[in-house]
Amino acid sequence: MREPIKGNKTSNIVLEKSYSFALEIIHLYRTLVEHRETILSKQLLRSGTSIGANIEEAQAAQSPRDFISKLVVASKEARETRYWLRLLDKSQLVRLDYEPMLLKADELVRLLTSIIKTSQERQAKP
Repeated sequence: MREPIKGNKTSNIVLEKSYSFALEIIHLYRTLVEHRETILSKQLLRSGTSIGANIEEAQAAQSPRDFISKLVVASKEARETRYWLRLLDKSQLVRLDYEPMLLKADELVRLLTSIIKTSQERQAKP
């Protein structure tokens, strides 16, 4: 069994970006809590840090199918994080500029989608 993308530059980029994003989410969470926003911020913290955790797990996948499955979960978490960021932005419960984080969440969704599609194509080849 070959490892789908592990060790590839794309894999390293998505690992680095998701880790950096998680750190930014933690800082945003702290800011939101300082402004007494605890409901949405907890959801954001959970989903925003889960992206990188699932990508990290994918690096030790037992099969190509397991690898893809873990990245699909990471993609879903990235989309959920984007949802919470949009909700915080539009509700203005805490008046901050969420646009940079939204752009980073979008980038993670695009990267993960690309890796998943490529991995599925490789898996489909005989």
